Parts: sequence; structure tokens; C-alpha cells
Amino acid sequence: MTRAEGEQRTTAEVDRYRERLASVLSALGIPRMPARVFAALFVSESGRMTAGELADTLQVSAAAVSGATRYLVGVGMASREREPGHRRDHYVVRDEMWRHAITNRQPNMKAVENTLREGMAVVGPDTHAGRRAAETVSFFEFLRGEMDGLMERWEAHRSSLGLSG
Repeated sequence: MTRAEGEQRTTAEVDRYRERLASVLSALGIPRMPARVFAALFVSESGRMTAGELADTLQVSAAAVSGATRYLVGVGMASREREPGHRRDHYVVRDEMWRHAITNRQPNMKAVENTLREGMAVVGPDTHAGRRAAETVSFFEFLRGEMDGLMERWEAHRSSLGLSG
């Protein structure tokens, strides 16, 4: 096998893995194109690509990439950056992206809690729907209460693995 054939095989393997990762993310509820764009960013060595690079890599339209990156930035799975003096945006995934995406959900969890509390009054606290809402409120309160300690334990674990810094 020549070096070029080996590189071609490696690229094909990465492409297959990227699509497998996108499929898993889609199964978790992330729309298909944002999942593909995220996977492309995630498997790229730098974790950073322009919209044009993403479109070329995934062989999709600029419009598809635009919608996908808007989604990813909106949910905190990627960020958009522009280098000084350059006109093109770069889309980036950070090493600690999952931690930030999860901790940034706390205000949303609080909003769900508040809405469910309102709903309990509407449907009645003694109804099955009211009890279901109350349990969900308790669940979100529990998660929010555990989040700080969980992130502290993660940072200690991350440090023990030599990943912090």
C-alpha cells in the first residue's frame, strides 16, 4: 500500500466515523444536519472550520451549513469566531464543550420548573398531570442542586487524568 493509499484509507475511515457519530447524535434528538456539522468539527484536528470547509467536507450546500451552525451556536455546542483582519467566520468546538453545554442549560431547567409549577395550578395538583408535573419539578430541582458538585468532581477527575490546563 502506498502512502497516498494509506492516507486515503484513513480519510475514508474518518469520514465513516464522522457519519456514525452524527447518527448517534441524531438518535439523541439533535437534528441531522447540525449533528453532521458538529461531528465534522469534532473530528477535525483543530476543532475549527469555516462554513465553506464544512460544506466541502460534508458535500452539502452553504444554506444547509448556515442553518446547522446557527442551531449549534444557539444551543451552545459550537461557537462562532472571527480572527482580526479576516472576513470569514470560523465555527469551533472546544475541548470542554460538553461541560459548558450542560451547565449552560441550568437557566432553561429553571424555566421548565417555573412553567411546570404554573401548569400544576392549571391542571390541579391532585390530578395525575399535576403529580407528574410536581415530580418533574422535583427532578429538575435535584439536577440543578447537584450540578455544582458534579462539575467540581468532574474537574478533579479531569485533573487526575492530566486533561486540565
